[in-house]
Amino acid sequence: MEPGVIAVPPQLSFWKRLLAFSGPAYLVSVGYMDPGNWATDIAAGSKFGYALLWVLVMSNLMALLLQSLSARLGIVTRMDLAQACRALYGKKAGLALWVLAEIAIVACDLAEVLGSAIGLQLLFGLPLIAGILITALDTFLLLLLHGRGVRLLEAFIVVLVTTIGVCLALEVFLAKPGLAEVAAGLVPSLPGEGALYLAMGMLGATVMPHNIYLHSALVQSRRVAPTPAGIRSGIRFNTIDSFVALNGALFVNASLLVMAAAAFHKAGFHRVEDILEAHRLLEPILGEAIAPVAFAVALLLSGQSSTITGTLAGQIVMEGFLQLRLRPIVRRMLTRAVAIVPAVAVIATMGEKATGELLVLSQVILSLQLPFAVIPLVHLVSDGRWLGQYAIGRRLKVLAWLVAGLITGLNALLAYQEISGWLAAAGSWAWLLWVTVVPAAVGLVVFLGFVIIGPLWQRMKGLPLPEIASVHGPASMPALAPPRPPQRIAAAVDFSPADTAVLSYAVALARASGRGAQVLLFHVVESGGVRILGGEMDDREVRSDTERLELYRTELAEQGVEAVYELGFGEPAVQLARLAETHGAELMVVGSHGHVGMADLVHGTTVNHLRHLLKIPVLVVPAGS
Repeated sequence: MEPGVIAVPPQLSFWKRLLAFSGPAYLVSVGYMDPGNWATDIAAGSKFGYALLWVLVMSNLMALLLQSLSARLGIVTRMDLAQACRALYGKKAGLALWVLAEIAIVACDLAEVLGSAIGLQLLFGLPLIAGILITALDTFLLLLLHGRGVRLLEAFIVVLVTTIGVCLALEVFLAKPGLAEVAAGLVPSLPGEGALYLAMGMLGATVMPHNIYLHSALVQSRRVAPTPAGIRSGIRFNTIDSFVALNGALFVNASLLVMAAAAFHKAGFHRVEDILEAHRLLEPILGEAIAPVAFAVALLLSGQSSTITGTLAGQIVMEGFLQLRLRPIVRRMLTRAVAIVPAVAVIATMGEKATGELLVLSQVILSLQLPFAVIPLVHLVSDGRWLGQYAIGRRLKVLAWLVAGLITGLNALLAYQEISGWLAAAGSWAWLLWVTVVPAAVGLVVFLGFVIIGPLWQRMKGLPLPEIASVHGPASMPALAPPRPPQRIAAAVDFSPADTAVLSYAVALARASGRGAQVLLFHVVESGGVRILGGEMDDREVRSDTERLELYRTELAEQGVEAVYELGFGEPAVQLARLAETHGAELMVVGSHGHVGMADLVHGTTVNHLRHLLKIPVLVVPAGS
């Protein structure tokens, strides 16, 4: 079984199978309750009371449909959405889709950075910039969880989400909302000026593009039987998982709106659009000291939980579109650095009050990218060439296209309003927006047209299914070319017990290579004096090491193995590589001392550096072998 893949035997009971499938949707659900949602939910509740609660319910239904379609794609094709998009649209269009997805992920990470930093400020009084810089440390938490398996990561996320839910449930309890008013908010209405703008902002903040990419990959952590019954069972159980998890996210978002309506709107504060202001008003209005503390804890955990899934989505998107794999820490630091730089720059120049504007901007960027994930998804799950008998039926197809059209239209309108506002407020600098932002927006519209029409054109023309490229390239057996037995075998010795294994392997290889094979004995002197004077140093250590090498040479000669030796002075890896090149070594045998972690930090590592410097094979021999 592949690492991280969880088997789901068909003989398990319904509840055990449901438990086995549960998890991927919970990782996805945290993206629906990230700090970007907080600003829109609080603003909607404070300005219009409960009237826009129906928008959250509608957005959640849309999210449930899209996430279930994403899960279907991953289960049936065993590809994530990024891989499928690369195959569907080709390499060049896939590159453009990757750029848009990366911008969305960075925008989402920006909101999570700000949310975590605000949470740290509210709890511990830290300046926002200090909190932003501290958020870089969550990289190591993610790496720790990532290396322990998908189940532990899922369990950790469930704990965070549960804690967030408990904190916000406490806020709602303290706010004492009227149940009849809450129920009235479920009836669709637009109660006044600015309601449509906020409704679109809530929709854009709820349905996030990176979650769609992520879900199609996470469902593949469960092994389903490759039979019609097994695949349909996987689709059904993942749909249930999505229903439960996303309704949990709905509870969190609804709690924020209800709290804002019951606390702020009822008290006459109708323009609470800033998270810091909301936190400041909670205790005076609700009369409980625990209220702002619970609010801050929930906000901090929201940012931390969302940032974990954002990183996972970034890895999936990069590998799927570019077929490029980076180490998790590299990927995480790149994303976080790109998010931290604009956050620090804006706060340093405009002050901490600019955080609200940054959060809104991040949601606008997300809304621009959303159609470029939703429309390809609907194309793929509607096409029998890709999903065969598991493609969605006519009714679900019509519903999916209606949702895609509504999301695209509303987000386009939101983007139009935002750009128009920027142009109106820019004054004499409006020309800069006309030559940068406006052409970019027009280009996105044209590319969106291609995203919509391209797959339809392929089907109308009856074009064959595009070839699905593997990250490893075409599958073929490489031509075998048996190497010539090495005649000059370098042995890196350091006069430790590891020399036993190193010399044993070097001698065995020399004897197997036949007459004329030679062992090259290399040792690097690292004393402080040598690092200053280099080869000119002639201290006791240099003389002692030379005598030891002469002893090794003599002993090997008595055993019928020709050997020569030379000392190097300075950095071990660099010197060993130089000696190997000078003597024409064809293979290098080095010993592994077995120390890891802090011991590597203290003693240094040679093998990893050496293998990048050498152009010949390196045989690493464990000590004691």
